[in-house]
Amino acid sequence: MQKRCVKVNKSYLIWRDMKKIVFSFLLLTAINITAGHHEGGNSKEWQIQAFTSAAPAFIGDHATVIGASGKVIRKGSNGWRCEPFMPMPEGGFKTAHDAAPACSDSNAVAWANAYKSQQIPELESDGWIWMLHGDLGVDNFKPYTDGQKNMGHKHFIESGAHLMLMPKNPSSLDGQSTEYTSGGPYVMFKGTPYVHLMIPVEGYYDYQPESSPK
Repeated sequence: MQKRCVKVNKSYLIWRDMKKIVFSFLLLTAINITAGHHEGGNSKEWQIQAFTSAAPAFIGDHATVIGASGKVIRKGSNGWRCEPFMPMPEGGFKTAHDAAPACSDSNAVAWANAYKSQQIPELESDGWIWMLHGDLGVDNFKPYTDGQKNMGHKHFIESGAHLMLMPKNPSSLDGQSTEYTSGGPYVMFKGTPYVHLMIPVEGYYDYQPESSPK
Protein backbone atom coordinates (compact mmCIF):
# COMPACT_ATOMS: atom_id res chain seq x y z
CA MET A 1 0.00 0.00 0.00
CA GLN A 2 2.83 2.38 0.83
CA LYS A 3 4.64 1.62 -2.46
CA ARG A 4 1.48 2.36 -4.48
CA CYS A 5 1.13 5.70 -2.78
CA VAL A 6 4.72 6.65 -3.64
CA LYS A 7 4.15 5.60 -7.25
CA VAL A 8 1.08 7.86 -7.56
CA ASN A 9 2.99 10.77 -6.07
CA LYS A 10 5.79 10.35 -8.60
CA SER A 11 3.28 10.40 -11.46
CA TYR A 12 1.75 13.54 -10.07
CA LEU A 13 5.17 15.18 -9.82
CA ILE A 14 5.97 14.29 -13.45
CA TRP A 15 2.63 15.69 -14.62
CA ARG A 16 3.15 18.87 -12.60
CA ASP A 17 6.63 19.40 -14.02
CA MET A 18 5.43 18.83 -17.58
CA LYS A 19 2.66 21.35 -17.02
CA LYS A 20 5.21 23.92 -15.89
CA ILE A 21 7.38 23.25 -18.95
CA VAL A 22 4.46 23.61 -21.37
CA PHE A 23 3.25 26.77 -19.64
CA SER A 24 6.75 28.28 -19.74
CA PHE A 25 7.06 27.45 -23.46
CA LEU A 26 3.74 29.10 -24.26
CA LEU A 27 4.63 32.14 -22.19
CA LEU A 28 8.00 32.55 -23.90
CA THR A 29 6.37 32.16 -27.30
CA ALA A 30 3.88 34.90 -26.49
CA ILE A 31 6.64 37.16 -25.22
CA ASN A 32 8.71 36.61 -28.37
CA ILE A 33 5.77 37.43 -30.63
CA THR A 34 5.09 40.60 -28.68
CA ALA A 35 8.74 41.55 -28.72
CA GLY A 36 8.95 41.03 -32.47
CA HIS A 37 5.97 43.29 -33.05
CA HIS A 38 7.52 45.84 -30.71
CA GLU A 39 10.71 45.83 -32.74
CA GLY A 40 8.64 46.37 -35.89
CA GLY A 41 7.37 49.72 -34.75
CA ASN A 42 7.93 50.75 -31.20
CA SER A 43 11.51 49.98 -30.25
CA LYS A 44 14.12 52.69 -29.91
CA GLU A 45 16.37 50.92 -32.43
CA TRP A 46 13.60 50.69 -35.04
CA GLN A 47 12.69 54.34 -34.64
CA ILE A 48 16.29 55.51 -34.97
CA GLN A 49 16.76 53.48 -38.15
CA ALA A 50 13.42 54.47 -39.69
CA PHE A 51 13.57 58.16 -38.85
CA THR A 52 17.23 58.85 -39.67
CA SER A 53 16.95 57.08 -43.03
CA ALA A 54 14.53 59.82 -44.09
CA ALA A 55 17.70 61.72 -45.03
CA PRO A 56 20.94 60.69 -46.73
CA ALA A 57 23.18 58.77 -44.33
CA PHE A 58 25.72 61.59 -44.12
CA ILE A 59 22.97 63.65 -42.46
CA GLY A 60 20.83 61.05 -40.70
CA ASP A 61 23.73 59.24 -39.05
CA HIS A 62 24.65 62.36 -37.08
CA ALA A 63 21.21 63.86 -36.45
CA THR A 64 19.32 64.12 -33.19
CA VAL A 65 16.38 61.71 -33.14
CA ILE A 66 13.01 62.51 -31.59
CA GLY A 67 10.96 59.40 -30.84
CA ALA A 68 7.23 59.03 -31.37
CA SER A 69 6.83 59.98 -27.70
CA GLY A 70 8.23 63.43 -28.48
CA LYS A 71 11.34 62.79 -26.40
CA VAL A 72 14.95 62.70 -27.58
CA ILE A 73 16.05 59.09 -28.05
CA ARG A 74 19.45 59.93 -29.51
CA LYS A 75 21.47 63.11 -29.39
CA GLY A 76 23.13 64.27 -32.59
CA SER A 77 26.01 66.53 -33.51
CA ASN A 78 25.17 68.22 -36.82
CA GLY A 79 22.19 70.43 -35.99
CA TRP A 80 19.66 68.27 -37.85
CA ARG A 81 16.64 66.59 -36.24
CA CYS A 82 14.85 63.45 -37.44
CA GLU A 83 11.34 62.61 -36.19
CA PRO A 84 8.00 61.17 -37.30
CA PHE A 85 5.38 63.57 -38.64
CA MET A 86 2.57 61.11 -37.86
CA PRO A 87 1.52 59.89 -34.39
CA MET A 88 2.35 56.29 -33.60
CA PRO A 89 -0.73 54.04 -33.75
CA GLU A 90 -1.40 51.33 -31.21
CA GLY A 91 0.97 48.48 -31.98
CA GLY A 92 3.45 50.72 -33.76
CA PHE A 93 4.14 51.76 -37.33
CA LYS A 94 4.12 48.95 -39.89
CA THR A 95 6.58 50.70 -42.19
CA ALA A 96 8.78 53.78 -42.14
CA HIS A 97 6.48 55.37 -44.74
CA ASP A 98 3.58 55.13 -42.28
CA ALA A 99 5.53 57.29 -39.83
CA ALA A 100 6.22 60.00 -42.45
CA PRO A 101 9.63 60.63 -40.90
CA ALA A 102 11.45 63.86 -41.65
CA CYS A 103 14.96 65.17 -41.08
CA SER A 104 15.03 68.95 -40.68
CA ASP A 105 17.68 71.62 -40.17
CA SER A 106 17.15 74.17 -37.39
CA ASN A 107 15.12 76.59 -39.52
CA ALA A 108 12.88 73.82 -40.83
CA VAL A 109 12.34 72.60 -37.25
CA ALA A 110 10.95 76.05 -36.46
CA TRP A 111 8.71 75.79 -39.53
CA ALA A 112 7.44 72.34 -38.54
CA ASN A 113 6.76 73.44 -34.96
CA ALA A 114 4.79 76.42 -36.24
CA TYR A 115 2.76 74.20 -38.58
CA LYS A 116 1.95 71.73 -35.81
CA SER A 117 0.80 74.51 -33.47
CA GLN A 118 -0.99 76.44 -36.25
CA GLN A 119 1.27 79.46 -35.82
CA ILE A 120 2.93 81.59 -38.51
CA PRO A 121 6.49 80.31 -39.14
CA GLU A 122 9.29 82.72 -38.23
CA LEU A 123 12.60 81.57 -39.71
CA GLU A 124 16.06 83.09 -39.50
CA SER A 125 16.82 81.71 -42.96
CA ASP A 126 15.43 79.21 -45.46
CA GLY A 127 15.05 75.70 -44.05
CA TRP A 128 15.37 72.22 -45.54
CA ILE A 129 13.55 68.97 -44.83
CA TRP A 130 14.38 65.51 -46.20
CA MET A 131 11.57 62.93 -46.46
CA LEU A 132 13.03 59.98 -48.34
CA HIS A 133 10.28 57.66 -47.04
CA GLY A 134 7.62 60.04 -48.31
CA ASP A 135 4.46 60.96 -46.42
CA LEU A 136 0.81 59.90 -46.18
CA GLY A 137 -0.35 62.67 -48.45
CA VAL A 138 -2.06 66.04 -48.30
CA ASP A 139 -4.14 68.28 -50.56
CA ASN A 140 -1.62 70.44 -52.38
CA PHE A 141 -3.60 73.60 -51.63
CA LYS A 142 -5.04 72.84 -48.19
CA PRO A 143 -2.93 72.71 -45.02
CA TYR A 144 -4.02 70.25 -42.32
CA THR A 145 -5.41 67.65 -44.69
CA ASP A 146 -2.52 65.34 -43.85
CA GLY A 147 -3.32 61.66 -44.38
CA GLN A 148 -6.88 62.34 -45.59
CA LYS A 149 -6.55 60.23 -48.71
CA ASN A 150 -10.17 59.16 -49.01
CA MET A 151 -11.82 62.43 -47.99
CA GLY A 152 -12.54 63.70 -51.49
CA HIS A 153 -9.76 66.29 -51.73
CA LYS A 154 -9.34 67.33 -55.36
CA HIS A 155 -5.56 67.85 -55.34
CA PHE A 156 -4.43 65.12 -52.96
CA ILE A 157 -0.91 63.78 -53.46
CA GLU A 158 0.69 60.99 -51.42
CA SER A 159 4.35 61.73 -51.83
CA GLY A 160 7.24 59.35 -52.13
CA ALA A 161 10.84 60.45 -51.59
CA HIS A 162 11.40 64.20 -51.70
CA LEU A 163 13.25 67.22 -50.35
CA MET A 164 11.51 70.41 -49.20
CA LEU A 165 12.58 74.04 -49.08
CA MET A 166 10.82 76.03 -46.35
CA PRO A 167 11.27 79.73 -47.25
CA LYS A 168 12.02 82.49 -44.78
CA ASN A 169 10.11 84.77 -47.15
CA PRO A 170 7.00 83.00 -48.53
CA SER A 171 6.72 85.49 -51.40
CA SER A 172 10.04 84.21 -52.78
CA LEU A 173 8.09 81.26 -54.20
CA ASP A 174 5.45 83.35 -55.98
CA GLY A 175 6.80 82.54 -59.44
CA GLN A 176 7.00 78.77 -58.93
CA SER A 177 4.53 76.26 -60.40
CA THR A 178 1.95 74.40 -58.31
CA GLU A 179 1.81 71.50 -60.78
CA TYR A 180 2.65 68.32 -58.86
CA THR A 181 2.31 65.92 -61.79
CA SER A 182 5.19 67.27 -63.88
CA GLY A 183 8.04 65.63 -61.97
CA GLY A 184 9.70 68.99 -61.36
CA PRO A 185 9.83 71.12 -58.19
CA TYR A 186 6.48 72.64 -57.30
CA VAL A 187 4.86 74.80 -54.64
CA MET A 188 2.63 73.34 -51.94
CA PHE A 189 0.14 75.39 -49.86
CA LYS A 190 0.40 78.44 -52.13
CA GLY A 191 -1.17 81.56 -50.63
CA THR A 192 -0.82 80.35 -47.04
CA PRO A 193 1.84 80.98 -44.35
CA TYR A 194 2.95 77.38 -44.88
CA VAL A 195 3.88 77.62 -48.56
CA HIS A 196 7.00 75.63 -49.39
CA LEU A 197 8.79 74.08 -52.34
CA MET A 198 8.52 70.35 -52.97
CA ILE A 199 11.48 68.79 -54.79
CA PRO A 200 10.66 65.24 -55.98
CA VAL A 201 13.48 62.70 -56.19
CA GLU A 202 13.58 59.11 -57.45
CA GLY A 203 10.54 57.19 -56.17
CA TYR A 204 8.36 60.25 -55.63
CA TYR A 205 5.32 58.74 -57.36
CA ASP A 206 5.64 55.24 -55.90
CA TYR A 207 2.54 55.66 -53.72
CA GLN A 208 0.43 57.50 -56.31
CA PRO A 209 1.61 56.41 -59.76
CA GLU A 210 -1.47 57.83 -61.45
CA SER A 211 -0.08 61.31 -60.74
CA SER A 212 3.31 60.66 -62.36
CA PRO A 213 4.27 62.52 -65.57
CA LYS A 214 2.65 61.07 -68.68
